[in-house]
Amino acid sequence: MTTVPHFSFWLPLLTALVSISIHAQTKKPDQPLGTQKEVDVVRVSTTLVTVPVSIKDRKGRIILNLTREDFRLFEDGVEQEIAYFEPPQKATDELKGTGVELPEKAVTIALLLDVSDSTQFKLKQIQDASTAFANQLSPQNRILVMAFDKDVRVLTEPTNDRNVLRQAIRQTRTGGGTSLYDAVDSVVTWCTRIGGRKAIVLLTDGVDTSSASATYISTVHAAEQVDAAIYPIQYDTYSDFADNPSRQTDALGPGGTAHMTRNGELASEAYKRATLYLRLLANKTGGQFQFADGTRNLARSFERVAKQLRQEYGLGYYPKNQTRNGSQRRIKVTVGVPKVVVRARKSYLY
Repeated sequence: MTTVPHFSFWLPLLTALVSISIHAQTKKPDQPLGTQKEVDVVRVSTTLVTVPVSIKDRKGRIILNLTREDFRLFEDGVEQEIAYFEPPQKATDELKGTGVELPEKAVTIALLLDVSDSTQFKLKQIQDASTAFANQLSPQNRILVMAFDKDVRVLTEPTNDRNVLRQAIRQTRTGGGTSLYDAVDSVVTWCTRIGGRKAIVLLTDGVDTSSASATYISTVHAAEQVDAAIYPIQYDTYSDFADNPSRQTDALGPGGTAHMTRNGELASEAYKRATLYLRLLANKTGGQFQFADGTRNLARSFERVAKQLRQEYGLGYYPKNQTRNGSQRRIKVTVGVPKVVVRARKSYLY
């Protein structure tokens, strides 16, 4: 198998081509975003576009044995040189001990957990499923844990220490308000500050009630500009929501009961928009949407996301068109194998 070194191999060669800004922010764990002190750090921006790709045959079986030479990648119809290639984790596991040189598998994953008051009856299940998810990932994968209610907090910086991750997840507590859009905006901004392959796993019911700056539209636009696939898991909180007498009103007239969000919107409309929003994030970024209507399905949803991440190829390229005009660019990935289904991000904003 022909392999290309991991992104870290190329970094010294790219420093002459990158722009370095010394204005990014760092923060202490479990501190609301926006309250951290500024410190000088080095931020490296490159033009590498990473594209996670999964390949299945017509019967839905994953194909894991492809090489870099099997892939062709196009941007706006122009073929690009594949500068970075990473086989699926499952394939590398099977090749360990065979003498084949393997690249380091190092996907950085942001785990973003909704701990607003709508999840108060589900917190233990959320913690259990999130911990199990972290344990299913490759030991090389680093995980950032963030949680949000009306505020957005980083519970631990990226780490592959499973004890640290477990402790971070267990310290989550429910709070009032749901700043979903602010949380998505924050995690997307964070993703722009690191190189290599990235993914965002978002667990939420999808209903925003208290974002102060970001919006539905602004976060979808921001997600299109970052090379990180988003995997939303929509957790069903509507039944708990509807059973709460404080959320009921006679808006339907005498004898009729409607369920309202805290900001006075019909709950049915809010949840409908939430599902559309989460599906859109997945579709725009090449991720996958999951719906969990119960504790068992929540665990299964996390399992499917973990499996998907282990079975993806990682491709990376430097766009031949270096014009930064904010235009949407179409991505197409093909493979030299007949009768297969290719799933990859379809576009991004440069």
